[in-house]
Amino acid sequence: MSNHYDLHGAIGYQLTLTARLLERRFEQALHGFGLTRTSWCVALAVGGAGLHHPSDIAAYIGIDRTATSRALRRMEHDGLIRRAPGQDDGRTRQVSLTQAGHERLKAANQAARKARGEAEARLEPGELETLHALLAKLRGGDQEPLAKI
Repeated sequence: MSNHYDLHGAIGYQLTLTARLLERRFEQALHGFGLTRTSWCVALAVGGAGLHHPSDIAAYIGIDRTATSRALRRMEHDGLIRRAPGQDDGRTRQVSLTQAGHERLKAANQAARKARGEAEARLEPGELETLHALLAKLRGGDQEPLAKI
């Protein structure tokens, strides 16, 4: 019995490598807009999904509340979001995008569409649907963000 394990042949390794490569390419584009992948996701949650509470934003993105708070502080400092006391409970925070936040989100979404298009263009017709089905099968149909798992 061999102690050798084929790391490079492992599905998890291949998925991680691919995800990191795609993320790195996209993050380079986001850097030009003064955003990180996390801050872009926060902007999507607020400006796209209409979420306004930090806990909802964290769940939407799939990150913990600490990482969300850190991103919100940075984005507020950069003038991309506003945080105000909640309407029903002054202890909660209500998050909204500023005009600058909306503008950066719009520009970053164009970069996201381009990055997604470039990745998907590498696949033959029908392969994208197959890839989605296979990934769902590997997840066991679980669509939960990592922060909830």
